[in-house]
Amino acid sequence: MSQPVPIKIYPRLTSGRFNNIRVALVILTQLVFLGLPWLQWNHRQAVLFDLERHQFFVFGASFWPEDFVYLAALLVVSALGLFWWTTLAGRLWCGYSCPQTVYTQIMLWIERLVLGDHKARRKLDAAPNSTTKLLRKALAHGLMLLFSLWTGFSLVAYFAPAGQLASNLWQGQAGPWEVFWILFYAAFTYLLAALLREKVCSHMCPYARFQGAMFDRDTLIISYDARRGEPRGKQADKSAGGCIDCGICVQVCPTGIDIRNGLQYECIGCAACIDACDQVMEQLHAPRGLIRYTSEAALAGDSTSKPAWQRPRVLFYSSLLLGIISLSVFSFSQRLPFKADILRDRASLVRETDDGWLENSYSVRLINSSESAQRLAISVEGLPGIRLVAATPTVSLAATATETIGVRVQVEPQYAARGANDIRFVIRSLAQPAHVLQEKSSFIGE
Repeated sequence: MSQPVPIKIYPRLTSGRFNNIRVALVILTQLVFLGLPWLQWNHRQAVLFDLERHQFFVFGASFWPEDFVYLAALLVVSALGLFWWTTLAGRLWCGYSCPQTVYTQIMLWIERLVLGDHKARRKLDAAPNSTTKLLRKALAHGLMLLFSLWTGFSLVAYFAPAGQLASNLWQGQAGPWEVFWILFYAAFTYLLAALLREKVCSHMCPYARFQGAMFDRDTLIISYDARRGEPRGKQADKSAGGCIDCGICVQVCPTGIDIRNGLQYECIGCAACIDACDQVMEQLHAPRGLIRYTSEAALAGDSTSKPAWQRPRVLFYSSLLLGIISLSVFSFSQRLPFKADILRDRASLVRETDDGWLENSYSVRLINSSESAQRLAISVEGLPGIRLVAATPTVSLAATATETIGVRVQVEPQYAARGANDIRFVIRSLAQPAHVLQEKSSFIGE
């Protein structure tokens, strides 16, 4: 059951073991996101999606557009992983690691630093406009905008070298698209995390709406133990339950709900209400856990509840994840450190050489997708007596380099049927003979 919430929420600051985990994850995620563009690996940026060169670097691996299948697999695994995690642990992702939650938390820290606690902020908003109020508000939002610009810069730094991007911005030489995306993502962050905040979770995020389809009676949720807590009343009232109706669990909730009204789609599973309630229970010398992480089955005392590895949904998502991850890992382990594209010269389909052989011309584009130099040998197969004519029998490629060479393929007329004949270009690594790449092409006969 859901209930109306205030137009603007002023969440009360809380502390406790779950808040400590949440703070640690905010710091960890931002150290990764903001710091990764500055990490160097083999004398270049560790993670760089170079759109201009159509080349993506992820630590020691280099990827090209032909490797899009790995990105597709990563996206599928991420989606299934989120479904699997939701079935097991509810909305813990939302409460601890979702970018919306993380950045909203950072904006609240800035707000508390400049404007004070929840009471001071509410009082300031209710006060008439004054120079002091406007200056304090301007400072708070100015700091939020600066942080938003930092996030925008960091995002673009994954697509343009961070050092060069910073230098270009400082000198006013950044490209229009770089400036646009920095400002766009900064505005996006500021709008969602500084202004809309919990409204994104409650009204805009689709995950909050379809999570119910992935929940079952054994999914981990935050719940109020009504059997222990009701009826609510003062501690001195012997007929009252464990809940003294202090309302602190509502005051600390970032989405403004009352968890005592039952499971609600606005709940992001952040456990702020658990920390707050546990502190009250400790002051009352009562057991903690009036509000806790649990499941519907556990609350109902259902002894038939199955362990996680026996639940159908968990098994289904686990099987899919295991299958896709295994296939992806196997495919990646078989990935050769070089690639090749074969383009036949269409301007001159076939010509006759001085010695009477038929000849087709090709462009061979060689790609070194590894972090070490490669020496490659090129040959051709598929027709009797077929031979390849090139300026050099081997090609040397520097790390992550590409090179296009022109080659000619010759066949005696009696072995080449009229029209297209299937042939194969074979590229071998001289350093690792087991690394062999075969690319299909065609030879045009008269």
